[in-house]
Amino acid sequence: MQDAAAMRDTHPIMVALDVPGADEALALAARFEGIPVWMKVGMELYYAAGPDLVRRLKAQGHRIFLDLKFHDIPNTVRGAARSATRLGVDMFNVHAAGGSAMMRAALEGALEASAGGGTPIVIAVTQLTSTNEETMRREIGIEGSLADVVLRYARLAKDAGLHGVVSSAQEAAAVKAACGADFVTVTPGIRPLGADVLDQARVMTPAEALANGADYLVIGRPITAAKDPREALERIVREITS
Repeated sequence: MQDAAAMRDTHPIMVALDVPGADEALALAARFEGIPVWMKVGMELYYAAGPDLVRRLKAQGHRIFLDLKFHDIPNTVRGAARSATRLGVDMFNVHAAGGSAMMRAALEGALEASAGGGTPIVIAVTQLTSTNEETMRREIGIEGSLADVVLRYARLAKDAGLHGVVSSAQEAAAVKAACGADFVTVTPGIRPLGADVLDQARVMTPAEALANGADYLVIGRPITAAKDPREALERIVREITS
């Protein structure tokens, strides 16, 4: 595990290992050997395979984004952050909707567990990329434009001391303008040229996202569901470097 500042210069692609078990995840990760991308471990995989899977991926040399979106009372989130940090993850997230005290507790837990060593990047989810403005207003009950809400949560996360946020790539430039160039933006909803948007509402291509201020690109099914996942990843790498 490295400190947050050191990891800002790492590879921008995070492969979402949204598969049902450890065997599938390890086999998939092995196909990307030699390409220094991150592995994102989310709810489906973590709840199936547990912390040992994270340890095995770390042992293979992968950087890990633990995407469990902690959202609970501050004391519980502090404990979860300690556990994630001790597990050796390089990044984890909380829900900004949990409020300032909860976000500060997450950072405090990470710092306590790291004991002065390298701490993971701690980020806050603003609005899911599957959420559109109508859903946010009518179902979630949050007034205002979606972009305004994302920026409000981003500022709240920054004031709480967090390193960055998860947002749509469409909001990345505005987040950078509001919170500074060093504030990390992790962007799901990335779809390579010609890919189906599937269940995402706010999407961009990898090149568009990076141009708009994204630091990290979370990409799942366009890579993992491809006939040849390594070739799909290599094609995306070429797309963002050409």
